Amino acid sequence: MKSEALKIGIFDSGLGGLTVVQSMMQHIKGAKLFYVADTKHAPYGEKTPEQILQFSLALTHYFIENHQIDALVIACNTATSAAIATLREKFPKLIIVGTEPAIKPAIKQSTTGHIGVLATPATLKGDKYQNLVDRLSTQKEVRLYEQACPGLVEHIENNTLQSPESLTLLERWLAPMREANVDTIVLGCTHYPLAKEVIKEVMQREVVLIDSGDAIAKRVLDLSRKEGFQNQGSASVKLLTTGPIDKQIVNYLVNEPIETIVL
Repeated sequence: MKSEALKIGIFDSGLGGLTVVQSMMQHIKGAKLFYVADTKHAPYGEKTPEQILQFSLALTHYFIENHQIDALVIACNTATSAAIATLREKFPKLIIVGTEPAIKPAIKQSTTGHIGVLATPATLKGDKYQNLVDRLSTQKEVRLYEQACPGLVEHIENNTLQSPESLTLLERWLAPMREANVDTIVLGCTHYPLAKEVIKEVMQREVVLIDSGDAIAKRVLDLSRKEGFQNQGSASVKLLTTGPIDKQIVNYLVNEPIETIVL
């Protein structure tokens, strides 16, 4: 068994990946977590795959060179789709875990078979998402109501979810799901759990909201145990950002100081 602490690098384009950090701190003991909010390049969902790949490579090099990480978590659906294959090829010794919309648990959860999917435009267009849907939709008869949400990440990052503009957008996106008797909604971006309460308000009915945080944490734990790391002790987290960030939301999610870095 390895006695040293497991070092995990986690990144997203902003605050969203902190929802994954929360889950990891609940499930993984004795690990050192290093989280980078790449707000300088946010939002990833509206960048090209080539741009996202370059951001992901730069962040991975940063983690390896500055924090000697054992594992990397891509806490972003969009970056996972654009970069995970290349990262696994270039860094074969790293445990690398990505993010994908939680469609599988949503299919198990839904009683009506009508499932909503909220995601960034890039995630819904990506091959990884389409392949996931094709594979899982053959297991049970379901109907997916997919909705790209351009601008929602910015409202979350800017803490303006209750603004008239944000509520108007959410009503337009969610009204078809409400009318279609959707009983389960997949939050296909790690930012979107921060909008859970507003989504429930707009839906005006009981709905199950499913994100990927716990599944990511459990996957990292399983893979790290196979490498001999012990799941004991207490976890620590260091927060970093590449640009401006809403410290009020950071403190609400993970009450730690945040340091600005230059990549």
